[in-house]
Amino acid sequence: MADTLDADEVADRLRGLPAWSRDGDRIRRQVTAPSFAAGIEVVAGVARAAEDADHHPDIDIRWRTLTFALSTHSAGGLTGKDFDLAATIDRIAARHGAR
Repeated sequence: MADTLDADEVADRLRGLPAWSRDGDRIRRQVTAPSFAAGIEVVAGVARAAEDADHHPDIDIRWRTLTFALSTHSAGGLTGKDFDLAATIDRIAARHGAR
């Protein structure tokens, strides 16, 4: 099981991911895709990356707006896995023109 990060470590990691914010024991980001189809492509890319990492985000899809939330439930909070996947989500979203 991964070790949870303390408040200072979370704040430090969030500085490197400015589009993400803390929401209790989760980090969240919302992106807007250029089209519904592009949004689904983002979700598909994130799904593949999540499977590879064996770490799965909560994803909410509302037309072109996608919300991602990450937490390491097995550890009871935020771990490095959450921030690693958040950075991957950022790259995937950018590739599909989602902002």
